[in-house]
Amino acid sequence: MRFNAKDLALLAKRPSGCFDKEGKLKICRVVGDEKLIEPRERWCRLKGNLLFLMKNKSSEASEVVILERCWVVEFRSKTDVSIILKFQSGEPDLYLEAASKSDCEAWAVALGEANSEGLRNKIQQLRKLIMEIKEERTSDEARQFLPSSQVDTLGEPQFTSIQRIANEPKLEFSLACKGLVAATRDRKLNTFIQVSVVHPAEHILTRYSSTEIVEGTRDPLFLTGVTFPPEYPIYEETKIKLTVYDVKDKSQDTVRTSVLPDHKEPRADTGRSFLGCTTFRVGDLVKSKEQQLTLTLRTSDGGKTVGTIEVNLVKMGEFEDGEMDHITTDAQDQKFLCFLPLKSCSCGFLSATCAHNTENLERMTDRRAKEECALVRECTAPEGLSGKDNLPSLNAVLKNPICKLYRFPTSDNKWMRIREQMAETTLSFHVPKELINLHIKEDMRRNQELKDLGELAPHWDNMRKSVIAHCDQMLSMYQDTLAELGKHTGSSFKSSCSKGEKTLEFIPINLHLQRMHVHSPRLKDALYDVITVGAPAAHFQGFKNGGLRKLLSKFEAERRNTGYQCIYYSPENTAKAKEVLSNINHLQPLISSHADLLLNSASQHSPDSLKNSLKMLSEKTELFVHAFKDQLVRSALLALYTARPGCVLKKPAVPRSSAEEGDDLKHQDHPSQIKRQDSIPHHSEYDEEEWDRVWANVGKSLNCVIAMVDRLLEKDNSSKIKEGESDPSAADCKVLHAGGDWYEQLYPLVITLKDCMGEVVTRAKQSMAFVLLQELACGLPQCLMLTLRRDIVFSQALAGLVCGFIIKLHTSLHDQGFLQQLHTVGLLVQYEGLLSTYSEEAGMLEDMAVGISDLQKVMFKVIEAKSEDFLPIITGRREHYVIEVQLPAKMFELLPQEIKEGKLLRMYPVLFNVGINEQQTLAERFGDTTLQENINQENLELLKEYYNLFTEKMPPDCLPHFQEQNDLKGLLENLHQNIQAKRRKNVEIMWLAATICRKLNGVRFTCCKSAKDRTSMSVTLEQCSILRDEHQLHKDFFIRALDCMRREGCRIENVLKNVKCRKYAFNMIQLMAFPKYYRPPEGTYGKADT
Repeated sequence: MRFNAKDLALLAKRPSGCFDKEGKLKICRVVGDEKLIEPRERWCRLKGNLLFLMKNKSSEASEVVILERCWVVEFRSKTDVSIILKFQSGEPDLYLEAASKSDCEAWAVALGEANSEGLRNKIQQLRKLIMEIKEERTSDEARQFLPSSQVDTLGEPQFTSIQRIANEPKLEFSLACKGLVAATRDRKLNTFIQVSVVHPAEHILTRYSSTEIVEGTRDPLFLTGVTFPPEYPIYEETKIKLTVYDVKDKSQDTVRTSVLPDHKEPRADTGRSFLGCTTFRVGDLVKSKEQQLTLTLRTSDGGKTVGTIEVNLVKMGEFEDGEMDHITTDAQDQKFLCFLPLKSCSCGFLSATCAHNTENLERMTDRRAKEECALVRECTAPEGLSGKDNLPSLNAVLKNPICKLYRFPTSDNKWMRIREQMAETTLSFHVPKELINLHIKEDMRRNQELKDLGELAPHWDNMRKSVIAHCDQMLSMYQDTLAELGKHTGSSFKSSCSKGEKTLEFIPINLHLQRMHVHSPRLKDALYDVITVGAPAAHFQGFKNGGLRKLLSKFEAERRNTGYQCIYYSPENTAKAKEVLSNINHLQPLISSHADLLLNSASQHSPDSLKNSLKMLSEKTELFVHAFKDQLVRSALLALYTARPGCVLKKPAVPRSSAEEGDDLKHQDHPSQIKRQDSIPHHSEYDEEEWDRVWANVGKSLNCVIAMVDRLLEKDNSSKIKEGESDPSAADCKVLHAGGDWYEQLYPLVITLKDCMGEVVTRAKQSMAFVLLQELACGLPQCLMLTLRRDIVFSQALAGLVCGFIIKLHTSLHDQGFLQQLHTVGLLVQYEGLLSTYSEEAGMLEDMAVGISDLQKVMFKVIEAKSEDFLPIITGRREHYVIEVQLPAKMFELLPQEIKEGKLLRMYPVLFNVGINEQQTLAERFGDTTLQENINQENLELLKEYYNLFTEKMPPDCLPHFQEQNDLKGLLENLHQNIQAKRRKNVEIMWLAATICRKLNGVRFTCCKSAKDRTSMSVTLEQCSILRDEHQLHKDFFIRALDCMRREGCRIENVLKNVKCRKYAFNMIQLMAFPKYYRPPEGTYGKADT
């Protein structure tokens, strides 16, 4: 065989990344069992089937070994770190000695696969796989692969769909291995399975998910299953590839925590080594008699068997029966013991059993198995969760779900199954856009009202012009933001990396529904929902000067000192002014409409219709009159008069607050006469008591209308009695004549009522607009910037609240106790904060506290959907919003009558915060934690207020069935004591608050800066704690279950969605400051953007 020496020399000197493997080895030749010379250290480089031997890394290659017609002999002892290459040609063997056992194993694998025979085996295996894929393809190769929902619209589906229940995952299965073969006889394997999908219409292999790592056994049973959500395009023809890896160092297993192209295989030196793989068709699993497949694992060349893998179809709601034939106890440091084989149950789910140094699980008799299966059939999932009726409304809200499946042992040696789900929501963008649109309309009305104030003195007129200019600029900014959001397409969530983007500042950060569905053998199925979202805060505006809590307090103090420029009105008065304006805009058109209906009834001479129209007119007019009882209107009218050019007062014009005037000034409810007034008088015409007469004229006019209607109806009744019997035709003529009389007699009174109402509206609008002018003028431009910041924070908080309410309503439609609680008391909304009180996060916490507190001004209303658009409708203004939630007709019928009639539903938001990171350590030792302590104390009082209201209005049996009121009292007292204790990083506060919220049927939220890392630790800890406390999770499996959820669950997928990397953004130094149970498993954290 001829070689080009120059080419080989150049190949040996190529950069390190060009070689399959390289490193230091001690090398010598061996004849028989004797070494010809002492082993010498050489730098070895492997490229294909060529092994270059060099004195050092930079020197020339002194020898080239061709790895053909040779084999590797590896010594199996624990201490030996050498291997021998034997050649068929009879030349001396090559002795190679590595620095460590792991290095020796890696070289043995690399050299064994380097020759052309190994390469041919790989090519043969790949050709076989390609042929299998080609055989499954249909003749219509030109057709693009589409999700099932799109395929259905184009005609008959090309592939066989999997039968499933509506809104349930298409396919779920669990995995277990047996008899895995290690590279060395004494090595204890740490294995996991990577699951990939080969779509029937494509050649591409797509990585889908992985199991957790099971340590120290060759018979691993994996607690993490595989689940495909309802919309995932999977068919009976789809192939699933299962690849088993042995992890040598979890902290170096970077492939599992990074994103690689689907077709690229991981390098062998990335902390894991390939053991074997196998492939199966989905249809074979679904149609198998026992719904179980036992597959042979083979090496990449397809020649060597390295064990078996069992795939078991899972059906939630069916009981898992299992037996143990033996227990594996290889060594004392084996962490989890696995029991096999797996046996099937008549319920359709196949089981195996895991334990941690526990006794063998009891064997079940056939009779016992049937009893258990029958029991579980009664423990069905909560009604309405999987029905077809609620699918459209839920699908309108939730998008892109991610599902994970687990099976954990209980303390009584049974199996529970857990389905973990995470979904983003379209409300992340829908709610902010609706809200910004309302802000734009409200601000446009306010600007017009300021322009309609009329003629003002030069000082006030210049002030008005300045205010309008600033307001127009802010209005333009809102319009630009809405236009940018209208252009947004793609994902329905805002990633943590985008929290500083100006165009997305109204959008909540990383808003998701996190759900855990638990099926236990002896308990009813249960759902546990948590809404995870980044702390509502104005990240783009920054926190250099603190957050809203501090900024609002500082702004209010500064406003009090600007009285020489404008008139100071308290925040309560300005809020009242906005409420009066809102009532005017709402009630005036309604009163005019009912007045026209009254005249129409009079013209038709319809007594019943006349009575109904009068009743509605009276109700709305009384509300209208009541809206102006506040002294603020009267005081503001006087202040407005002083702002007119050349005003002269009959009495001293000193504007007084409503509190001062309330003590010595009363309304005159009934002026002696009705007299229409001109617009607001000037100069000496103004009388302080004039407003009382104008305002009272509305009520007086209404009384005249009522009296006239009563006289007309009374006269009509008497005329019917006298004339109806004598001459019917004459009676008919009388009716026609009376109809004209009714209209003619009511018309002038109704016109007077409208004129009086118009006079009141004109004066009240101008006076309240003047109050708002003072509010804006006293704090330009800070006032508008604070309003913007508050709108941003509130928008983020409201989007999460609407999502939480809709999900809670859907899951509790059959819970009559909850529905009664909802309309009688209201809904508790509990936020768990994980922000520190140090640096910028203190400002975030201040923003978050104000935003959550502002949710108290939100009311919900449930209406029947009239179309296929089920997204919520938002109405109202900044001080009061109503969210109309639409339900399909069948779901709407399940509601109590009070809710169906449109009763407004109150919200009770509470926030408890405990910082857990290293910044909180700095705050506790060198900073200030007063902010956190005050927030927790204030919200404890709000929580107690809700509990007292609940116990007062609701019967005791409305509490969840496993609770008593004494339990809640004890929990509240315990929470109070923990808040008063002021201990460092007292996470028990969060646990207690979450427990109380669940027991009171509340909605749970968990927040940190970006809802990605700390939130993931908290949510997974809460889920495992619930499994332990409520569903009897085996105590020895608590940590393993926690690690499973953090390593392979929905939360690591959330990290991937946000930063394109499967690593929590922690480092070792940070985690030293974290509470014990808030630390992620090894290998799942590292440097990542947050």
